[in-house]
Amino acid sequence: MTHACIFNITRTLNLKAEETLFSGRFFVPKVISTFPRKFGTWAAWFSLKSSLDLSLPFKPLRLIHMENKENSSSRGALIVLEGLDRCGKTSQSGRLYKYLDEQGHSVESWRFPDRNTGVGQMISSYLANELQLDDHAIHLLFSANRWEKRSLMEDKLRSGTTLIVDRYSYSGVAFSSSKGLDIGWCKAPEIGLLAPDLVVYLDISPEKAAERGGYGGERYEQLEFQKKVARSYLALRDSSWKVIDATLPVVDIEKKLREVVLDCMMACQKGKPLSQLWPSQVKRTECQHE
Repeated sequence: MTHACIFNITRTLNLKAEETLFSGRFFVPKVISTFPRKFGTWAAWFSLKSSLDLSLPFKPLRLIHMENKENSSSRGALIVLEGLDRCGKTSQSGRLYKYLDEQGHSVESWRFPDRNTGVGQMISSYLANELQLDDHAIHLLFSANRWEKRSLMEDKLRSGTTLIVDRYSYSGVAFSSSKGLDIGWCKAPEIGLLAPDLVVYLDISPEKAAERGGYGGERYEQLEFQKKVARSYLALRDSSWKVIDATLPVVDIEKKLREVVLDCMMACQKGKPLSQLWPSQVKRTECQHE
């Protein structure tokens, strides 16, 4: 008789709990707004559940959220746009960011060098020909500028935010090696930075780029030097790269860019692991030290 009574009480409370939790359109618990009045009901119900080892008809929403966060390997994508000066990277980065943001994705637009940091301000002065530095020194400053954001970058990606990055390590290596620095030496300070999930190279000839407005305003915007940079970029291409013709109409470039980026984002949402830049370079270095 006692157990039958307890069973009936528990059944009644279960139904009331379900009604309380799932009466809203988005399953927002009404119990939050009526907590004092319903506290006795909830206390009795959980007490009975504990004593009789009955299964809850639901999981608390907070617990579901915590479990999903711990078990999910979904993350944001690291998308990098590369190319010669005046190829249209900055314009396309902005368009891509706006599109993804309007579609409801968590996304941020980044750019290297980041001229807001102390290191970035030194780089900015150098690029504007206001500061003279040794080629090795400026290369290390560019690398340090990326390392300044490394931890934040990983945090953002793991939290589910996709990053659209205008220039990254490939620019640093391509431009410095075009000055005559050893490409292996140029890669070395970049090892350990996060590898992009996708590199989109906007392909344009140095001659065509030089015809675009604003060309020549910074130190590296010189035709002969840009020809060397183009050759250096070619040597850096790997399986993560997608090449888009930067001489196409802006809307056509935008369409192609969206397609490859959305595919990449889907792979990252399905659990593609993060990786680091140039792991083969690390292995070669380790072998040399053995």
